[in-house]
Amino acid sequence: MLTLQDGTKAVQFARHVIHNYVGGRKIASSDLGRVFQEKQGVFVTLHTFPDHELRGCIGIPLPVMSLQEAIVESAQSVTQDPRFPPLQESELDAILVEMTVLTKPELIKVKQPKDYMNNIQIGRDGLIVEHGFYKGLLLPQVPVEQGWDLEEYLSQTCMKAGVPADAWFEKTTRISKFQGQIFTEVKPHGPVQETRLDGSHS
Repeated sequence: MLTLQDGTKAVQFARHVIHNYVGGRKIASSDLGRVFQEKQGVFVTLHTFPDHELRGCIGIPLPVMSLQEAIVESAQSVTQDPRFPPLQESELDAILVEMTVLTKPELIKVKQPKDYMNNIQIGRDGLIVEHGFYKGLLLPQVPVEQGWDLEEYLSQTCMKAGVPADAWFEKTTRISKFQGQIFTEVKPHGPVQETRLDGSHS
């Protein structure tokens, strides 16, 4: 678990990486502290301000590199999210930087598909669907923001993976869950808060 101080440092570092990467400048090396040397997955999300429209969301789902390295990788990549035009320097003062630090994904083992309903909690769990070579991930805040129930959440994660919405009924489909700590700017370059999915902040 990161403290709010750590989360603030992480978001500010991500913004530093984004600013320099978009501007074609070198990213200064930083020693963010011991917690940032531990291996963790992370996603960086950009929203427009003040409309809060999605502007990019890319990350490293698995704890395969240090948190600091994962932030650099994700922050650079999110500026080139293929769903959107490349981020321009002119946009940097009109975006919010959000970061979700992930726990290690845990495979959900069930005897039959309907048992997924008892093993997933909206507002707590993010999902990863794997079906053959296809893979899709949705962060835990997505179903809350979209107002989905569990069945819709499972279907949408399948579609994110590029497979049919009902693929979660198939025994060959693997579904994993993870949790996330969410830190976000209140306004561009502004203070950072930890966002909890029950709507509270710290």
